[in-house]
Amino acid sequence: MVDLRPVGYVIGLIIAVLGVTMAVPFLVGVALGDGNAPDFAVSALGTTVIGGLTALACQNRSGHSLSLRQAFLLTLGIWFLVPLFGALPFMIGEPGARFIDAYFEAVSGITTTGSSVFVGVDALPPGVTLWRGMLNWLGGLGIAFIAMIFLPVMRVGGMQFFRTEGFDTLGKVLPRATDIARDLFVVYAALTLACMTVYAGLGMAPLDSVAHAFATIATGGFSPHAASFTGYSAPILYAASLFMLLGSFPYIRYVQLLRGSAAPLWRDAQVRGYLGWVAAGVGAVALWRAATSPQALEPAFREALFNLVSIMSSTGFAEGDFPVWGSFPMVVALWLGIIGACSGSSAAGLSVFRVQIMFSALAAQIRRIHAPDRIAPVRYAGRAVDADTMDAIVLYLGAYIVTFGLIALLIGETGVDFESALFASWTSIGNIGYSYGPMVVETGTFIDFPDMAKALMILAMIMGRLSLLSVLVIFLPRFWRD
Repeated sequence: MVDLRPVGYVIGLIIAVLGVTMAVPFLVGVALGDGNAPDFAVSALGTTVIGGLTALACQNRSGHSLSLRQAFLLTLGIWFLVPLFGALPFMIGEPGARFIDAYFEAVSGITTTGSSVFVGVDALPPGVTLWRGMLNWLGGLGIAFIAMIFLPVMRVGGMQFFRTEGFDTLGKVLPRATDIARDLFVVYAALTLACMTVYAGLGMAPLDSVAHAFATIATGGFSPHAASFTGYSAPILYAASLFMLLGSFPYIRYVQLLRGSAAPLWRDAQVRGYLGWVAAGVGAVALWRAATSPQALEPAFREALFNLVSIMSSTGFAEGDFPVWGSFPMVVALWLGIIGACSGSSAAGLSVFRVQIMFSALAAQIRRIHAPDRIAPVRYAGRAVDADTMDAIVLYLGAYIVTFGLIALLIGETGVDFESALFASWTSIGNIGYSYGPMVVETGTFIDFPDMAKALMILAMIMGRLSLLSVLVIFLPRFWRD
């Protein structure tokens, strides 16, 4: 029998902290005369009390280390339960959303997906606008921590390859994890502050600069405007592209940079591969656009850069009329979104390192076919990839493809057209947030999707955020056996 008390203790604390953070949009609402502010006060009080009581009820096991099974349940509990409370302000106050819509919005925020079911976000009260950005920011910080601490030890999708970085912490969560969390928070907050300052300095309104900075560094994609970044100046678009890239680099490299070592960032094979694929995609699409339309090269480059970086970093911001450029740009966008950005960041997708290892494995297999007696090990960043890691990556890639197709098929069965269902699965499981298809073109949101389709997207967003296998493993009977 699994002892759920350590899990409940941590989740209770996190929910209580979430309730405390609701004081920020409450105070902003009070300062700006927002009539929605009392609803945040009610949500904050209820969330803090429930979280605190849960932690108190489970505190007698709070000092014990987590088992692997408890770590899986803790990870799942955080990402399924925290959005329930994050959705409260959306239901109690404006916009007065139904549960499924409020939960969809909160899950999309916490998982840093950025898809929305709210129409007319420009008219939302300032506190709600800020809360949406905060959900992105809190979720991005949370998943970056989990990606660095838990997933490598849980051996999910090949992440054990990074255990040599010194993050084997489940059996000794403190003080090592505490040190990493502190450094991670400093880096994350510094990047956010820098992004916020640059946005404001380039002419963005104060609330917009705060909400956009939260969503940019978290690669979350929630914007205070239905048009997202459309209409902003060229310098702001270039700055946003830069900060989206910075937010999707491995955070362990920033921690190492903070400790005085810059070399690992420049030498990271993921970072080099990521930047190379971005450059290739943006260059190809920009040249194609300039050659097939009246648009000049610089605006074509700027729009391609912003949108493709947004998609590959799984941010989800949009600018201009990129979705109607034609089939070639959308095919490039589709593949870059599937690949995703770097592991160990707040970004999602397959991740660059997994795709790089698969290309390395393919090259090794071709060499074996050409010279059967030749020993051709699979290598990544100068290191041999062990069989366990290779098996985990192959399993993850297979699960990703099957889940992607299955979710698209099930969404289609709810009455959604094929194109919208395909891109809904793509944007959900990759935590991309970019909306496309006949059913979303009118509002730019997923509000017109049936409730069952929204529920499937919620599941896909959480599965994609947690590398699929950490969700699927709980359905194995062996997981629950002592």
